Amino acid sequence: MKFLVISGALLALLVVVGLWLWTPDRDRATLESRYLAAPGDLIEVAGLTLHVRDSGPKDAPPIILLHGFGASLHTWEPWARLLSDRYRVIRFDFPGAGLSPADPTGDYSDQRSMQLLAALMDRMGVARATLVGNSMGGRIAWSFAARRPERVDRLVLISPDGFASPGFEYLKKTQVPASVKLMRYILPKPLLRMSLAPAYADPHVLTDELTDRYYELMLAPGARAAMIERMQQVVLSDPRPWLARISAPTLLLWGEQDRMIPFSNAADYLKGIPNVTLVALPGVGHLPQEEIPERSAAALRAFLESPASGPGTSAR
Repeated sequence: MKFLVISGALLALLVVVGLWLWTPDRDRATLESRYLAAPGDLIEVAGLTLHVRDSGPKDAPPIILLHGFGASLHTWEPWARLLSDRYRVIRFDFPGAGLSPADPTGDYSDQRSMQLLAALMDRMGVARATLVGNSMGGRIAWSFAARRPERVDRLVLISPDGFASPGFEYLKKTQVPASVKLMRYILPKPLLRMSLAPAYADPHVLTDELTDRYYELMLAPGARAAMIERMQQVVLSDPRPWLARISAPTLLLWGEQDRMIPFSNAADYLKGIPNVTLVALPGVGHLPQEEIPERSAAALRAFLESPASGPGTSAR
């Protein structure tokens, strides 16, 4: 009898704690009222609804910006303001991220992401563009440039993903821990802030407002399930054969204090891509477009406005 009483009390405690920690989805209408600039930014692409922002002159050279895992097109807003005077700046949320609804096919592979990128370019009337990708977006950007060179004028990779690392082996699906899968039901904001903190070398950049944006958009209907599916569907292969196929002049932007994908990984891309320039960013973390938008956008502008650099060059 005593065992049953104790067991019942523990179960009741677990239920109470579970209800206290349970994190429901946010209402889409509320999220759109806060983070959607215009209703027309939700457009149909290849049968999906994507959240897209398109700024700058429509006849200017186009730049397409690809965000990283867990992020959204909002990560590029400082760059859009700084570059839209001379460039057409297009940024979008991948399915199941930001304000783009989840993909009803359930396919979150890189191949699917590249198909949607090509379809978006067709939808926007963009035959060729400068392609910019950060982290996961960098992996999709260089993969696209290697496979569709006719559609990429220049390539910009900001701390890109793609090489094997502990827990991410070649030709093996990622094993997502059960604790991460719980994120679908439980996501305390302090825990999210702790996971975001290593992305910034300057802790003052991670403001309450910035944390709220990441947090609330992760609570969009279907977003957490999509994030987990995207993680589970990642299958890395040796990037070197594909990197060797990239013909577009390439800029590597990498924060030297990156604690998400270490700066030392830049050496692999310098060896692998035929025509690549590295700009190292001292004292900067994983998200230079948020942490030092003016300096990082200036490096991009200098790259775009200069002749193609020679292979394996480096600058600060």
